[in-house]
Amino acid sequence: MHDYLLSLILGVVEGLTEFLPVSSTAHLRLSEALLHINLSDGYWKMYSIVIQLGAILCLPVYFWNRIMKFLSTSVRPLVLTMVAFVVTAIPSFLLTKLIGKHLENIMIIGWSLLIGGIVMWIVDALHAKAEAEGPVAGSKIRTWKMEDMSLGQSMWIGLCQILSAVFPGTSRSMSTIAAGQLAGMSRASALEFSFFVSMPTMAAATLYTLYKSLRGKGENPIGVAQIDPHGWVVLAIGFVVSFLVAYASVAWFMGYVRKRGFAPFAVYRIVVGALVLVYASKLV
Repeated sequence: MHDYLLSLILGVVEGLTEFLPVSSTAHLRLSEALLHINLSDGYWKMYSIVIQLGAILCLPVYFWNRIMKFLSTSVRPLVLTMVAFVVTAIPSFLLTKLIGKHLENIMIIGWSLLIGGIVMWIVDALHAKAEAEGPVAGSKIRTWKMEDMSLGQSMWIGLCQILSAVFPGTSRSMSTIAAGQLAGMSRASALEFSFFVSMPTMAAATLYTLYKSLRGKGENPIGVAQIDPHGWVVLAIGFVVSFLVAYASVAWFMGYVRKRGFAPFAVYRIVVGALVLVYASKLV
């Protein structure tokens, strides 16, 4: 397959799955197996980081008006976002260093998809009736808007987000959304906060990894001087496609969840997780 077409496909996969609760890591690994490419190779490993950065950059563009509103009225939601980031960042860095990259295998990804799907389905089902009733007295949902979040909720979500850093396939958005709902947040508020906290979390992790790769450090590094013009074009295609597809998926996801919830994504995770486990068992 031509590298340009391959870059287009991987950019679409990254853009579609980065912010949906289905795990972009899992889908990139599956794409690696199906398309017969080696994402652990120095160039392709850096490529996967670059297209993730493209997806991340769609968030400040999409939420620009919300960010400006918070800055001009109340910065509290942004402060809580940074609290969740700090709670996530330090333990995640230490744990991933301690446990190592051996966790990034197909079997663990399959179990993470499956278990995460079951958890998401149960949590969303428990909150479905309260969501339908709306903000009434005595409702188990205490936070309908991100502006009303508490410090405890943000810290709890930050802690739960660590799971996605340690266990690939868990999905950062799945862990933060489910954690938010368990903490008494509505689907909309949990989803929006998930997007906000992903901005500093993913940007820090991605830029740090990209820096190491381009500086010729870390596992399978590649320096800037090693990338030829063809390689830069492949990177550019993946970056732009990932940004555009991620922007469209975020816009669609925000509207869909408010009306229908997370159950379809939970079912998808369970089915894909089961298929991945079957596939992984044949490799053993």
